[in-house]
Amino acid sequence: MIYREAVSKVIAERFVHSALLMAFAWVLSGVIGFAAGVAAAWRKDSWLDRLIKSYCYTLASTPAFWIGLLLMMIFAVWLGWLPVGLGVPAGMLAGSVTAADQFRHMILPAVTLSVVGIAPIALHTRQKLIEVLDSDYILFAKARGERGMGLLLRHGLRNIALPAITLQFASFGELFGGAVLAEQVFSYPGLGQATVESGLRGDVPLLMGLVLCSTLFVFTGNVLADFFYRMVDPRLRQGKVGRG
Repeated sequence: MIYREAVSKVIAERFVHSALLMAFAWVLSGVIGFAAGVAAAWRKDSWLDRLIKSYCYTLASTPAFWIGLLLMMIFAVWLGWLPVGLGVPAGMLAGSVTAADQFRHMILPAVTLSVVGIAPIALHTRQKLIEVLDSDYILFAKARGERGMGLLLRHGLRNIALPAITLQFASFGELFGGAVLAEQVFSYPGLGQATVESGLRGDVPLLMGLVLCSTLFVFTGNVLADFFYRMVDPRLRQGKVGRG
């Protein structure tokens, strides 16, 4: 009703922009959050641990739109390094837009999403790894002479892999919700902005299509999590979990 086009066409045109944005933010937040959580747990109670925890607690209580406005003010207005918003340069023909132009316009929304998503992954990974490092089998491994990165890689990371995968793929729903705010702040032409417009202007068919699309998005995340479970844990492939 708003765009005078089929709902499937509107979603297909905007899905590419949102998919690139959310994929970039998802990978960035997952990698940085996991690495930060591991570093904080490995150096528990050190200055690095306190710094990471302070950063995470601050971001966990900060709205995504405020982070977006702050990044826009610093990097787009004050420094002028990145564009203020939109998905492509204003006034440029579609045929003249390059991949570099699209990437530059995607940086600020993607960083906004990833910065907010780092905190829960880092805190969760830190807590799980601390529990693993305090367990009896880690004490036994140390008694056998294992130390340093070998101990961490062989016994630590392998035992926190499944919880990390669970949290990472469960963040699909939060990622879509955060994209709504980020795209609205930066006027980024994705599914999030279309969701806000359809809700405010009463476009029920488009809103229903977007809700269905978000449902399939979250469902896909859960299916991928189950798939990677079987790759990481051989017991699931052999059907031995829960027996004995």
